[in-house]
Amino acid sequence: MSTLSLIFITLGVAVMGLMAYAATRPDEFRVERQARIEAPAEQVWPLVSELRAFNRWNPYERKDPLIKGAYSGAASGVGSRYDWDSREVGSGSLEITALQHGRRVQMKLDFIKPFEAHNQAEFALQPLADGATEVRWTMQGPANFVSKLMGVFIDMDRMVGRDFEAGLQNLRQLAEARP
Repeated sequence: MSTLSLIFITLGVAVMGLMAYAATRPDEFRVERQARIEAPAEQVWPLVSELRAFNRWNPYERKDPLIKGAYSGAASGVGSRYDWDSREVGSGSLEITALQHGRRVQMKLDFIKPFEAHNQAEFALQPLADGATEVRWTMQGPANFVSKLMGVFIDMDRMVGRDFEAGLQNLRQLAEARP
């Protein structure tokens, strides 16, 4: 057997091993971050439950000042929708699907580019005894084979988690500055 054949066989076995390992990864992913905000929940609520206000602190909006966005559907609440297109952060849509006033906002998050993905996002507010609010931001969704394979090389929790942390810091600054 030639050296070139051995190289190809070794590469083939390595690729198959990588694919087999990726196939064993979880079928769903979840990213979650939380922050304490020194403001009452009723002050934080409008900043997470209204898409126009959300985009004032949304870290992805801040990544691309040239982002093209359009609001549609209800002005606020369930059915409120935001579509975006950006060279920096891709394109997709975000739609509010459920609200528990003052406590929870659930959203459908659909990405078109750079990869198609259909996820759920949620903001949960927990009023604290001292008047502050704990805000939890989560995103979860299915992990197809391609995302499992990418996950072998890219830590989704760390990558998206950093953006969530930056966004929660932006939210903190806005909420704590409001009278």
